[in-house]
Amino acid sequence: MKKFWFAVLALLCVSAVIVVAAETEKSHLRARLTGIEEANGPSTVITNGTGTFQATINDDSTITYTLTYSNLSTPVTQAHIHIGATKLNGGVSIFLCTNLGNGPAGTPACPNDATNSGSATNTVSAADVVAGAAAQGVPAGDMADVVRAIASHVTYANVHTTAHPGGEIRGQIRQRGDDESDELPGADRHHH
Repeated sequence: MKKFWFAVLALLCVSAVIVVAAETEKSHLRARLTGIEEANGPSTVITNGTGTFQATINDDSTITYTLTYSNLSTPVTQAHIHIGATKLNGGVSIFLCTNLGNGPAGTPACPNDATNSGSATNTVSAADVVAGAAAQGVPAGDMADVVRAIASHVTYANVHTTAHPGGEIRGQIRQRGDDESDELPGADRHHH
């Protein structure tokens, strides 16, 4: 009987380890998007527009995200994940939404209401990684290096509008709980 209970206990321990390991496979991401973060064209954009990007990396093979934006100056044209450090521009690696018909099959439209606000949700995989950042070492289909770039704090979400085709609001993508030391002093540091 002792052997039986030892086997049950051993099995429970192994199960607990597997459950813990499965939990650590998911990384939760976030970004706050503002015009102050823009670096394209003439640089910073003064806008009332704001946004949030929230996502989960699922076992390093897919990313499920929700992009929300509000009060933009003009209608949204497209939004992406770009490879680029804070205040540096970089190539597009993943389309978050587009109204230009230029994204991979399955890219959602960017909803746009009377206040130029909306929200897009999707799950992307390696097939959705485009070649916009190929010169930066992230060719089409290379989800592993997109995830690596996210972990290295060198990706940003960017929402483009008709008035600001280079981007009206953007934010560096962070893993939940990461240090935000690159924010300006006095910036809101509350985590949602």
